[in-house]
Amino acid sequence: MNTSRYAAALTALTLLVSGLTMLVRPAGALALSPVGNDPSCASALRSRLAGPDVRVLGCDPVGRGRAVVALGDPATAPRLVVLVPGAGIDLHTLDDPVAPQHRPFAWARSLHRLDPDAAVVLWVGYPTPESVGLDAASGRLARAAAPLLAADVARLRGPHTAHVTVVGHSYGSVVVGTAASGLDADDVVLLASPGARAPHVTALGTRARVWAALAADDWIRFVPHVRLGDVGHGADPANPAFGARPLPTGGAHGHDGYLVPGSATLAAVSGIGRQSEERNRPMRSSATSSWGSAVA
Repeated sequence: MNTSRYAAALTALTLLVSGLTMLVRPAGALALSPVGNDPSCASALRSRLAGPDVRVLGCDPVGRGRAVVALGDPATAPRLVVLVPGAGIDLHTLDDPVAPQHRPFAWARSLHRLDPDAAVVLWVGYPTPESVGLDAASGRLARAAAPLLAADVARLRGPHTAHVTVVGHSYGSVVVGTAASGLDADDVVLLASPGARAPHVTALGTRARVWAALAADDWIRFVPHVRLGDVGHGADPANPAFGARPLPTGGAHGHDGYLVPGSATLAAVSGIGRQSEERNRPMRSSATSSWGSAVA
């Protein structure tokens, strides 16, 4: 594949969708996700997740199902965090009342609790790999998901949005890396990544700052960071040689422990948007971050 042509086509598609959205969207309203919004699906999901701050922006019951869910209101929030999960996550598995810490809806909830002024969007807008198998090792699903993610981020970001952070976990980081050149984001975060399908951060083709974290006991570190044709996702984003900014991993354990209460990674990701806004203010506070140079 000619990557430069793909990046150009992805950017053009994003701009086209964003432009058409602005033409048909009333002022202050939020357009629905390209995922679609089946009324019965959305109603059932809203009841299942519960909470006055839950907004179902997209719900598709076909197959394993897809969903786009917001905590907070993207139409008014000054900061937007978009969380893209990986293998095994779909409409039916995005939450788990028995073991919520292992499901991305709980991670989104944790991010929103730390920054209630932000809108946190859980984006399960693509068919994820069903398990850690051939689909998870190839870029096929990520390539299909990339323009959908870019289009949704363009829809979600409005003139009121001061900062957008897009977070990819596991195979979700492959999706985010593939989409990076077409994402209208200020920061990109790659957690527990098997690779972003790029040899170096500069090859992602994004103006956003890129961050990465890999816990010491995360099994994903044993995945070979190579590419043979379409198999494998390439360099480790958490390796300093990749060029991403490191995030702290204190308190993060295993593959699913990055965005749980008590994790330094959770605090760091939540603080990225606020720290960025603070730096851009004419009169900045002299207070330093509780996690130090990670936001430098």
